[in-house]
Amino acid sequence: MTEAILMMLAVGGICGTVLSLASKIFYVYEDPRIGEVEANLAGANCGGCGFAGCSAAAVAVVTGKAPPNVCIVSSSDLVTKVAAVMGLDAGTAEPLKSLNTCDGGFRADDKFHYMGVQTCAAISAMYGGKRECRVGCLGYGDCVRSCKFDAIHMGPDGYPVVDEVKCVGCGACEKACPKSILTVRTLTQRLLDINKTEDALAPCQQTCPAEIDIPAYIECITKGDYEGAVKTLRERNPLILACGRVCPHPCENYCRRGIEDEPVSINQLKRFVADFEMNSGTRFPISAMPSTGKKVAVIGGGPAGLSCAFFLKRVGHDVTIFEAMPHLGGMIRYGIPEYRLPKKTLDWEIQGILDLGIEARTDVRFGRDFNMGTLSYENFDAVFFGIGAWSDYTLGIKGEDAEGVFTGINFLSRFAGGEKIAIGKKCVVVGGGNTAIDCVRTLVRLGADEVTLLYRRTRKEMPANIVEIEAAEHEGVNFHFLAAPTRVVSDEDGRATHLEYLKMELGAPDASGRRRPVPVADSETLIEADMIISAIGQRPDVSFRDGARSLEDLIITRWNTLDNDPITLQCSIPKIFTGGDSATGASLVVEAIGGGRRAARSIHQYLMGEPVQAPENVLFKKHIPESLFEHVDGIVPSPRAKMPELPVASRIKTFEEVDLVLPEESALKEASRCLNCCRLCYNKDTQKKAA
Repeated sequence: MTEAILMMLAVGGICGTVLSLASKIFYVYEDPRIGEVEANLAGANCGGCGFAGCSAAAVAVVTGKAPPNVCIVSSSDLVTKVAAVMGLDAGTAEPLKSLNTCDGGFRADDKFHYMGVQTCAAISAMYGGKRECRVGCLGYGDCVRSCKFDAIHMGPDGYPVVDEVKCVGCGACEKACPKSILTVRTLTQRLLDINKTEDALAPCQQTCPAEIDIPAYIECITKGDYEGAVKTLRERNPLILACGRVCPHPCENYCRRGIEDEPVSINQLKRFVADFEMNSGTRFPISAMPSTGKKVAVIGGGPAGLSCAFFLKRVGHDVTIFEAMPHLGGMIRYGIPEYRLPKKTLDWEIQGILDLGIEARTDVRFGRDFNMGTLSYENFDAVFFGIGAWSDYTLGIKGEDAEGVFTGINFLSRFAGGEKIAIGKKCVVVGGGNTAIDCVRTLVRLGADEVTLLYRRTRKEMPANIVEIEAAEHEGVNFHFLAAPTRVVSDEDGRATHLEYLKMELGAPDASGRRRPVPVADSETLIEADMIISAIGQRPDVSFRDGARSLEDLIITRWNTLDNDPITLQCSIPKIFTGGDSATGASLVVEAIGGGRRAARSIHQYLMGEPVQAPENVLFKKHIPESLFEHVDGIVPSPRAKMPELPVASRIKTFEEVDLVLPEESALKEASRCLNCCRLCYNKDTQKKAA
């Protein structure tokens, strides 16, 4: 017995010694962050993340194989704590949500009858599925069966509906869908998404420079969900009050209803819900991500700068706007008259943007009060230039330096800034764009006896909004077409008395597609004018670059714009981006807004250390050919809502807003005219009537 005990003790001692030595040789190190990460996971061990329990998920996070938001049932606080353990920005730890991009369902046409296995995976193997639309939902519910959280159900119209409250963003539905109809995205991905050729997009949405999901917000209006409509609009456009008043709505030119009937009044509906919020006495909440600690300087507080700042702040970056004028707004404040866009309305909208936590510094001009060195000293990580097109083109004719001769933007901005300007009795405005129209309508309200618009082409070729041209006609403006100015005539005191012009006739079309005006020989004619305004276009003022060593590599084009990639809007200096008129030349407000958001997307990529690039299949300034129809069946013509407006007799005596908002009853009726189109399918009036 004693021998046995001694033997066991000896064996045990030997084993202990061996194990002790082995522990020194075969020591296994465990990263202490694994335990910290696991402690901040939900602890459900559900496997919904794709890993075998929370321990495996924690290892995946630490080894870089999974993001901080890997746990599909964690709260945002826990996700933020996991991100902190890994030394990542809290803003990168965003919750994922599933998004359905197709609502074709039963209304989508079939190209063949299918009797096989009732799954999307099976039918997609046959020519991509039975639907005529190659990106349309197949409708067999693979996504519904894949969801472990009852967050998706097949709606009554034959397409999946996502319950965002229940959705945990696990991605099972996205993996199950063979057509990529369901995508799992973060808020940042949704806000910075840009149209792609394979997307389910209506023709109007393809046309909108801001890429607004027009059918979606109009559908919200039809249901009385005005807050939902505003939120849908603000995923693409932070200036819906301004746009609802001044946008020329190019989207309506591609409204599918307009092929057989009058197009839907898309812009009036945008203004209706925007005004609803403003007049409701409250502001609808705007979600934003926690700060990433990255800083962006936005130079210019116009529509491009405000848009860029809005989206950068919503995805978590700190933004400071630098504005040369006393107030933010840029051209929509100083170039658009009060009767089109009241300053109190603009102020309300801008304040909502600043309330996100955006800093604004006004009365500071880049190149004079601060420069790139200043911004570097303040640790700004990227710079956006949205400096607008404030430099007017002059007529380039003899005598235009006479007293009483102005340029369009200079005149409008000085007046908007409160300066008292002596108005002539007989005024002539040269030009055919929106600035020229704004000038003549302003002069009418300021009491000019006679106001004439002189344009070298015909009314048909005028680039101004047709509704603005008609309004000017109603207000008594004289239109003098096919006339090109050649000389300003002055009196002995240097004051303008007449404008000489040549009569023109239209020749062959030029690069713009409009017929080129050709002078008629020996046709010089004088028109009496003691006030002349040149409104023939404007370009950016890039004098800030003169002598600035830090900007020597910033390339300027012959149009005085900042050379840039037209999609990413990155300039020749990688940390500098641009948008709006400084990127494209003078253009539409909605173009500037869309440019500001695209620049924000690129700046976000730059700040996150990602390649600054657009998707290979980006849909930019073009249309999906199959979505453009020549005929639209099932349309029952219905009258388009008429915009209410102040009577001419009273409005020309005041700067009160001329165009008024639709009454709710009219707005709901107009919204019901929308066909809720997608690429191919739409709601036919005949079917709605039958239902």
